[in-house]
Amino acid sequence: MSKHSRYIAGIHSVRTALKHGADRLQGIWYDSRRNDRRLGQLLSEARKLGVQVQAAEKFELERLAGGAQHQGVLARVDMPAARGENFLDELLEGLQEPAFLLVLDGVQDPHNLGACLRTADAAGVHAVIAPKDRAVGLTPVACKVASGAAETLPFIQVTNLARTLRQLRQACGLWVVGMAGEAQQSLYQADLTGGVVMVMGSEEKGMRRLVREQCDLLVSVPMRGSVESLNVSVATGVGLFEAVRQRG
Repeated sequence: MSKHSRYIAGIHSVRTALKHGADRLQGIWYDSRRNDRRLGQLLSEARKLGVQVQAAEKFELERLAGGAQHQGVLARVDMPAARGENFLDELLEGLQEPAFLLVLDGVQDPHNLGACLRTADAAGVHAVIAPKDRAVGLTPVACKVASGAAETLPFIQVTNLARTLRQLRQACGLWVVGMAGEAQQSLYQADLTGGVVMVMGSEEKGMRRLVREQCDLLVSVPMRGSVESLNVSVATGVGLFEAVRQRG
């Protein structure tokens, strides 16, 4: 299999891929001995969209699925591609509501990236922005954990993250809010109702100095227990959904 494609397993995952990009599916394999109405509807939909459908033995599906629950079907799909900086300008110009962006400054773990993408999609974020260097990209693991969000939510990689944030502040008038454990102001005291860019740091070092300097405000999640910090994907969920609550 090409490094630019991967297998996705299960009726829901394959249906999501069909819905958001049937042209990216190289083929669908299914267990012909499985008499399942949902599977039958899925295969019928795939054929109508011109996707190649092929019967396979159950053991072959299990091998290709790599341990995932395949429910009798899997598909081979082209990996989603990261977008460039020009796409960000086009995206912002076309929005009909205040921008809601997530910035990940140097997240290294593909599981964390995938979880952040999934949460961002659920929260209605318009795009996720990350640096090209010293950060994980859209790897197969990240896409799998994202559960379809990597295919639907724009992931934009930029050369200079601090410069991009400065442009978002000065040219676009967005409010840049950085999440930092040591910040004195609580997340719940911040105004997140307008155009917002929420910035998260890396797993170990947090935000880099130049990125931190571009934040209009630093906030923290109040911690009541003995642990000092949250996993980046968990903190991302807390921050994004506080913005969702405020934005109505």
